[in-house]
Amino acid sequence: MLKHSIFFTLAVIVSYLLFWPTPINPIAWQAPTAPPMSSDNRLSSVEIIALPDYGPEDLTLASNGRLYSSSASGAIYQITGIETRKIADTGGRPLGIEWSEAHQTLLVADALLGLLSVTVDGEVKLLSNNVNGSPIRYADDVDVTSEGIVYFSDASTKFTAIEHGSYEASLLDIMEHGANGRLLKYDFNTGETSVALESLHFANGVTVSFDERSVLVVETSKYRVLRYWINGPNAGQTEVFIDNLPGFPDNINRNTDGNYWIGLVSPRNSLLDGLSEHPFWRQVIQRLPSWMRPKAERFGQVIAVNEAGQLVDHWADQNARYGFITGALIDGDWMYLSSLHEDSLARVKTSDQGE
Repeated sequence: MLKHSIFFTLAVIVSYLLFWPTPINPIAWQAPTAPPMSSDNRLSSVEIIALPDYGPEDLTLASNGRLYSSSASGAIYQITGIETRKIADTGGRPLGIEWSEAHQTLLVADALLGLLSVTVDGEVKLLSNNVNGSPIRYADDVDVTSEGIVYFSDASTKFTAIEHGSYEASLLDIMEHGANGRLLKYDFNTGETSVALESLHFANGVTVSFDERSVLVVETSKYRVLRYWINGPNAGQTEVFIDNLPGFPDNINRNTDGNYWIGLVSPRNSLLDGLSEHPFWRQVIQRLPSWMRPKAERFGQVIAVNEAGQLVDHWADQNARYGFITGALIDGDWMYLSSLHEDSLARVKTSDQGE
């Protein structure tokens, strides 16, 4: 009887792992060999800026000299030194945030609501939640040209933040490796939204280049950044800007040092990379309990890339006092850091620190 019970139990477990339906349809691809994460330790001296919240995914600097951040609760915070003040609540899940000088307002990519504008006085307005009748299901990051043309990412048209939550939806999309993301364009003058790029692999961070001839967009699950030309002889064309990053890239920001800074929210996962060409086994893993599946690992690293797409600097903290870093913003002598999961922001002095 005991043997029969054991056999039956094993049969049920095997059947579950082989046949239970999951929301993903994994796609085979070949992950490149991962380069090592940085051994640098300059982020170990970060100063923590406490928030009455968590998940401050992005930061921006407004023309009034104040910093503003998003949060998991829906609140938008103003940061002055190490003091924070809530100025608005979107009622959703704001992720990317950017100041529009042309419109004197904050632009917010809200995973639940779409593209929003938020004034420094706290007025929230919906700008776009669909494109050509297709709902924007996971607005992730945003940037704007000096003329006020907005580019923002829709991370996944399949796995929605409303249905799964923004973090779980990202894990599903990355495990599937389907090309479900897109880069969108919003025109303030007409109020129209259009598709700039489709078939992106978890479209994440977005920044307009310094010369405004191109837009850089992060493909998190491909560990790379694309350059999409918007002006000049190459307009409409796309090329790889930087490839095979050592971690999962999140936000990308222009900074005052003339470089683009990228947050690596987590090291790459060797199991996920090893099974990149084996969609069947990724499907099996998806049937495991959530605590057994690959997820973001706590680490702290940001990298700087120049206009040619070359890695020129990297800051890290081996002990990840401040972890799951999504991006970096330099303001004067300070580098400010945002995070996927922390209940704080952080900053570190950039002066008097060697390589």
